[in-house]
Amino acid sequence: MNYTRRTTKELLHQQIWSILFMAGFALSLSACKKTTDDVTPQTSATTSENQTIDSWILSNMRDVYYWNTKIPANPDTTLAPDVFFNSILNTYNATSNPDGDRFSWIENDASTLTAELSGQTTTTGMEYNLYLRSSGSTGVIAQVLYVLPGSPAQLAGIKRGDIISKVNSQLLTTSNYSDLLLTGTTFTFGFATISGSSLVDTDKTISVTATTFQENPVFLDSIYTVGSKKVGYLVYNQFVPGANGSEADEYDAQVDAVFSNFKAQGVTELVLDLRYNPGGYTSSSANMASLIGKGVSSSKLYFREEWNTSITPLLQQAYGSSFFIQNFLDKSQNIGDNLSRVFVLTTDHTASASELIINGLRPYMTVTTIGTTTYGKNVGSITVTDDSGKIKWGMQPIVFKSYNSLGQSDYATGFTPSIEVDEPINLLPLGDTNEDLLNTALSQISGSVASGRKATSSGNPLINLGSSIQRKAGGHSMIRELKSLKF
Repeated sequence: MNYTRRTTKELLHQQIWSILFMAGFALSLSACKKTTDDVTPQTSATTSENQTIDSWILSNMRDVYYWNTKIPANPDTTLAPDVFFNSILNTYNATSNPDGDRFSWIENDASTLTAELSGQTTTTGMEYNLYLRSSGSTGVIAQVLYVLPGSPAQLAGIKRGDIISKVNSQLLTTSNYSDLLLTGTTFTFGFATISGSSLVDTDKTISVTATTFQENPVFLDSIYTVGSKKVGYLVYNQFVPGANGSEADEYDAQVDAVFSNFKAQGVTELVLDLRYNPGGYTSSSANMASLIGKGVSSSKLYFREEWNTSITPLLQQAYGSSFFIQNFLDKSQNIGDNLSRVFVLTTDHTASASELIINGLRPYMTVTTIGTTTYGKNVGSITVTDDSGKIKWGMQPIVFKSYNSLGQSDYATGFTPSIEVDEPINLLPLGDTNEDLLNTALSQISGSVASGRKATSSGNPLINLGSSIQRKAGGHSMIRELKSLKF
């Protein structure tokens, strides 16, 4: 599924395959944008080869880039492709260009990206946050947020809340944690425990070998009884319709089955746990929203897209205004008629297609967010690859901005939570009714605390350095898949 474009004239005469998505996932643990250090350069590339690739990049970007009028008139096409790509972006600056581009990025291997966008990676199967051991320290720990069922980490006995302080007998520090955690495939992890207000290293070690693993985003679903109410709970970690290479959309079907059970069991309250969900395909986002929304149908708008002024008339001529519209779906499993509200659990890992759920449902029902402020990603990009196979690079330039049915797109800095709760240093299992975020939602439902009250939580006193979730392909993304796009 490629999006191949050379010039606008050629675009009018060729058939192309597209994936459109909200991109910008971080491939460094402390940043939100891919850096040149993360791209393997073509060290043997000649100036002529660079010019060929850079010219391909430039022609595509001039066609589809959201800020195409900001591209320099005569950029240097002798640069390495990753350097060239970054040189033509409308680069974000908090002071001088706050509406600039934080998310466009380029990859030197487009084929690998396809698998990663569907949740298939080489991984130990755990996601973690990184923290300084204490203020002013150079020591680092990795706290496990969740472990994928059936993954090497899970089979080895690693679980949510575990604190990793060593890798291959070396203490993690600010200067070595990236190399130790991200280099190689075989790891011997050493662990620490919390003693009072201190972290204490132990003799416990677990060895794990990373493997190619397909993540199922449907992590956990439960039904709780709170007084006379049935509460549905779903932990969903990425908007992916199906496994890599699958055409069955089996993960969407699994979500449908979860909501079918919610409906059959008489669920009247819903807690949607998107705290670790960095985004994904808009088709899966629309599918889930259509299972939740009150009074929604295929005649109601979920969200619309705004593209640049150059390509908009071409798309409108070819497809009409419906090209820019995503309506809800008609779903027999929808439980919206039984809901007056939905609770969404959030952190700064909650991004793009997850934020689309919040923004898209708000015109139709009360959406109460619990946790911390979401990431803030309301713009989208497309995967651009060369279907001739001559150019191996793939890029994700920002090409559109999204709006809900009320014309709202005001969450570039994230959604501030309705009820603020920080995850503590002592993490309970997801789904445990005493776990801080879920417990807050259940307390709101039971009425044991005042509605909308700010929750009290000691939170985590450690300084956050980043997260492995930022490295997930499709992270901070909203992916729209198109087939047989013609002009």
